[in-house]
Amino acid sequence: MTRTLGYAVITTNYGYLEGDIMQGMAVNLEMKKEWNFGLLYRNIDKKALEAELEGIKKSNLDFSAKWKGRSDYLENPEVLKQLLDEDERISATIGTSGKPGYYYWLKYQLDQQNNGIKAELSKIEDIGTFLENELEFINQGISRIPPEKQATFLNYPGLSDYKHLLQRLFDSAKYLLTEPEEKILNLTSKTAHGNWVSMIPDFLSREERKILDESGGEREANFSEILDAINNRNKKVRDSAAFALNDIFAKHAPAAEYEINSVLHNKKVVDELRGFPRPDMSRHISDDIDTEVVDSLIDVVTSRFDISQRFYKLKAKLLGVEKLQYHERNVDYGNSGEKYDFDKSAGLVSKVFNGLDAEFGSIFEDFLKEGKIDVFPKKGKDSGAFCVHMEKELPVFVMLNHTGRLNDVTTLAHEMGHAINFELMKKVQNALNCGTYTCTAEVASTFMEDFVLDEIEKGVDDARRLEILMERLNGDVSSIQRQVACYNFEKDLHTIYRSEGFLSLKRIGGLFLKHMGAYMGEAVEMSPGAENWWVYWSHIRNYFYVYSYASGVMISKSLKNMVGDDLGFVQKVKKFLSMGTSVSPRESFGELGIDIADKGFWMKGLEELDSTVTEAEELARKLGKI
Repeated sequence: MTRTLGYAVITTNYGYLEGDIMQGMAVNLEMKKEWNFGLLYRNIDKKALEAELEGIKKSNLDFSAKWKGRSDYLENPEVLKQLLDEDERISATIGTSGKPGYYYWLKYQLDQQNNGIKAELSKIEDIGTFLENELEFINQGISRIPPEKQATFLNYPGLSDYKHLLQRLFDSAKYLLTEPEEKILNLTSKTAHGNWVSMIPDFLSREERKILDESGGEREANFSEILDAINNRNKKVRDSAAFALNDIFAKHAPAAEYEINSVLHNKKVVDELRGFPRPDMSRHISDDIDTEVVDSLIDVVTSRFDISQRFYKLKAKLLGVEKLQYHERNVDYGNSGEKYDFDKSAGLVSKVFNGLDAEFGSIFEDFLKEGKIDVFPKKGKDSGAFCVHMEKELPVFVMLNHTGRLNDVTTLAHEMGHAINFELMKKVQNALNCGTYTCTAEVASTFMEDFVLDEIEKGVDDARRLEILMERLNGDVSSIQRQVACYNFEKDLHTIYRSEGFLSLKRIGGLFLKHMGAYMGEAVEMSPGAENWWVYWSHIRNYFYVYSYASGVMISKSLKNMVGDDLGFVQKVKKFLSMGTSVSPRESFGELGIDIADKGFWMKGLEELDSTVTEAEELARKLGKI
């Protein structure tokens, strides 16, 4: 409940959109393609930022001084409401780092080799940790309200907006340590986890290698560009990129070996202190989801790895090879080679969003006009894509590494799904409820992706339809079976570490190959070097997060089918996206008619995916491709 330096992730070039694809968006819309930091500050003055941080610190300390040592808010619901209202106002505006923390965090994502930015961000994080510790007494006090008095607080009308927050604090009290212990963990989290986890991405972002271009010549490429090149349709290009990545990962694997063992050990120590019986329990508690629900999802998906194995077998046949190399698993199938520059991609997404709901379209247009999306890859920039928000009254930002592939179009839709989710929450929820659980966040993003692919598929011939169908399946398999395989890999890492004490590089690589091979099957060859590709997989450092991709895809597809039957159902989806953490995931999904505790629900989603693979196989046979 206390405010921390955390982020929910999670030149200005101009372009003009033209053509029929522009339905729903102004043709002369001026788009900013880099983050507009003017949304935070018109002029950057380091001394002014330092003064602002001092003001943030003072506001939090004044709040702490007012309530620390008092017990009346633990006895009187009306007094607790006063405390939470004050906490909410600070959380909505400045939190523990405000605009200065947000500014430096965003700048770091674009320039991860800038030591000056890292130094400023580190100082701000230290302030955030200090203030978090100053406010720890609030969590301690509320969580330890005696069970016989909890109903009085939960049923008090004035606390209705905070009811679920209070319930979660009461439920998690048994895992809470004493105030001094919690403060020690806060102070050591940076060295025990944060610095380790930041180290490898920083190393990787510095790397450059020469790889082949499509003309057969060599070019210097940064890490993000190399990652993109492994998906190039030209086999020589992607193989040269894979060679470069294998070299980079092998270079940093020894450091990653110690990094991951340190991360595993820290998790073991904290879990033992808190009394968590299994490594993934803390994730389930923080996501407000029953362990039984996650176990059911993981078991059902693992039992249907045959679906993803069939997909890769089909893909290998379509690409004319007996087996795919591990680095080729995401290569686009097809010969159209159609490129989607950002203007075209934005037009497609705009058309789809406006077709679903005018507010979706207007939110997207605002992001394009105001410079809330950083579009293109560059040296030092973080790889991948994300959407981030901080305090309720600060803007939401999206980061992309757009290179013109079909996958980049769906990535834009995906991250804007997160952004729409955040914007709808901000309109309805108070700051203490203005967040997402991982299992609900991925629903909004994948929901939008599917509709964009539907739009691209309209009016195409069978050959192009097969290409789009394979792209859809690639995304679904990567989000469902691959992420569950990663979850199984994580479980093995933590379980074996806790029994053996140290995992060698060879052992980690063996476990990685085992679990990746399990979902891909014999059609994908785990070629030499693949054993080190866990090195850059950031999710395994964030502990059991990946189940949410699988649940998100299957839930979003269910919602998409409901919208297909009734476009008015979108209004119910909007209500769901605005709920934040004000209710549990199970309750929010229940309002949409989805019971996530029903094992049959997950099985039905996999049966639909199975049918889509069959559809692709039949279409490939019809076209004489297999």
